[in-house]
Order: sequence, then structure tokens, then C-alpha cells
Amino acid sequence: MPPGVLIGAGDIAQCGTLGASLTAAVLDVFAGTVFAAGDIAYNSGTAAEFANCYDPHWGRHKARTRPVPGNHEYQSPGAGPYYDYFGSNAGTDRTGYYSYTVGPWLVLALNSEVDHSDSSAQVGWIRNQLSGFPGRCVAAIWHRPLFSSGPHQGDVDIRPLWRALYDANVDLVINGHEHIYERFGAQDPDGRADPTKGMRQFTVGTGGAALTSVTAVRSNSEVRGVAWGVTEFTLSSAGYAWHFHPAVGFTFSDYGFGECH
Repeated sequence: MPPGVLIGAGDIAQCGTLGASLTAAVLDVFAGTVFAAGDIAYNSGTAAEFANCYDPHWGRHKARTRPVPGNHEYQSPGAGPYYDYFGSNAGTDRTGYYSYTVGPWLVLALNSEVDHSDSSAQVGWIRNQLSGFPGRCVAAIWHRPLFSSGPHQGDVDIRPLWRALYDANVDLVINGHEHIYERFGAQDPDGRADPTKGMRQFTVGTGGAALTSVTAVRSNSEVRGVAWGVTEFTLSSAGYAWHFHPAVGFTFSDYGFGECH
């Protein structure tokens, strides 16, 4: 099967800033499936914010966008405007978690804003999805990261998601929430370097909301940058390549490749 392209960012549309316009212009250049890693329409994920802040920019890529919700979407009851806006592209049952394929890869779109404990329906669904997948390479996308060198420093409640994915040999994790770019080396759910079985986490909260900063560098953090832009993942049958493409006005970039387990 030929490679597929997955490209996008989180933390996107904030009325009054140019960010979403600039990053949407980068998306215009690339084919592939667009991911939106939560906090898509600021400040509260209202219908008006989706219509006025997000849709004029990233909205032109809506048909090829596969989103996950963030904490700001859930400032509107049940994240209703988010599900209304994206429809079936956000899954069919309003749980906020669903799966799709990009090239030979399985991609799990997860929801960090609802129950993700060990005994949750979501973690049970993850295990069922992964036990039935015949391929080699899997990525997972959700909003809030377990590990971060940004102001939040990671959210420990996310560890059950990480452990379920790690136990099933998932390769790649993509998050938002921190308004920076960060790439971690392969590690286990407790943050220990694990080049054999570990998952590589990318934080890409660079979609257009006001940028923040790196505050305290975490173990296994390999690269950090503060810039608007999108990250492109080229997903092949044996591995993946990544490339952070900065928006106009920024020079930071990052690229490389990794192998699937």
C-alpha cells in the first residue's frame, strides 16, 4: 500500500489573531488527511466561534479533516457545537473517539476530555480496536499530553491512555494543548527512555492560537520550538517521516523519520 499523509496541528482558531489564517495557508500546499488536535475554536467552542473564527480559515479543509475535541470545546455543554460542525468526520456517536486509516496506518482519534481511566469504555474500545488490527503501524491523536515541557508540564491523568496504547505496541502519539512544538524520544508511560517498545510523542499546539513558551524541559524531550505551523507525517508500511512546516514569519522547523515496532 502506498504511503499516506497526515498533516495538521491543534490549538487553532482564535478570533483577533492571524494564526489560523497563516496555518491554513500552509495546509493549502499539501494533500492528505488533516488532523485537528483539539482546542479548535476559542474560547469556548461555541457555534459562533466555529463559524467566525475557524471556518473562514481551516474550514476550507473541512471535508478532509478528522478532529479530536479539546478542553475548550467542552466549555460548551457536551461539546455540542464541535460535533454539530464536524458531523460524521468527528465519529458517528459523539463519544469523541473513533478510528480511521491513512495509507497503511491505523489512526485512533481519542478524547482526553471524557473518562479515560483503565476501566473506561474508551480504553476498552482502544483494546478492541488494536486487537483486531492486522497491520503493523498505529498512531493515536488526542488533545492533552502526558508529557510536556510547556506551562502545563503534562497531565498525569492521561497515563491510562498511554499504557493501553504502549501495551499494544502503538508507535506514534500526537497531542496539542501546549501552544508549542515538542518532539520526545521513544519512551514508556512512566517517562523512561525505551527505544525498543516506546512511543514517540509530538506536541503540536501550533495551529494559530496565541503561542506560549517552554518552561522546564522534561526528560527525553529532543526538540522544542515556538512557532505557528503544521506538522506533516508521511506514513509508510514500515515507518514514518515527520516535518514541521512553519507559517510565514517563522523559521523554526523539524524533520526526521522513525520505524514502526
